[in-house]
Amino acid sequence: MKLSNLVVAAAVVVVIGAVGCTSAKQEAPAPVSQSQPAGNAAPAGIALSGKVVETMNAGGYTYVSIENGGKRTWVAIPGTKVTVGQQVTCQPGMVMQNFTSKTLNRTFDNIIFSSGIM
Repeated sequence: MKLSNLVVAAAVVVVIGAVGCTSAKQEAPAPVSQSQPAGNAAPAGIALSGKVVETMNAGGYTYVSIENGGKRTWVAIPGTKVTVGQQVTCQPGMVMQNFTSKTLNRTFDNIIFSSGIM
């Protein structure tokens, strides 16, 4: 089951295609939605903006914890160089709940698989 989640997530990222990655020059506020899923993950289809507070690389992905308005959201993007403190805006993506990364040996309550940074 966990492998199928990873395969589906990888397929979505491949289908969406990798978009060139650049850092955002200005911090754009994250859109507010009353229909957000549990936690602070933004719904699929809405770009995520904020300051990188944690980042790690594994399995060809860069996992980025973005903070905006005191809320943190985990986003997985194709391997990209990002640094803590950097302002970023990520492409909309697919929300995965209870996603386990075997390479990180970690389960994320909510994580968004994005095609990259805008």
